[in-house]
Amino acid sequence: MSIMLQDPQIIRFYQKLTDAMVDLWNRSRSMDEIRLYVDGFIACLRFSNQIEPYLIHRLEEEVFAFLRDPSNFSYPAFETEKDYDYF
Repeated sequence: MSIMLQDPQIIRFYQKLTDAMVDLWNRSRSMDEIRLYVDGFIACLRFSNQIEPYLIHRLEEEVFAFLRDPSNFSYPAFETEKDYDYF
C-alpha cells in the first residue's frame, strides 16, 4: 500500500476491496470479473459524494496496482503429505 493512502476511511476501503478481490480469485472468478467488481465499487463511491474525488482517484490507482501484481493472486504451494513407516 502506498504511503499516500493516509485517510483511515480510504485505507478501510482499500483493505475491503483487496480482500474481496482475493476472495473472488479464490472462488475461480476471472480477472475481468474482478475488475468489474472493482469498477462497480469505485463507481458507488463516486456516486455517494461522501468522499473527496482525489481520494477516490488515489484509492483507484492503488487498487489497480494491486490487481496488476500477479503475486497477489498466486496459488499457495501446498506441501505434499509424507508417508511415514511406523514399523
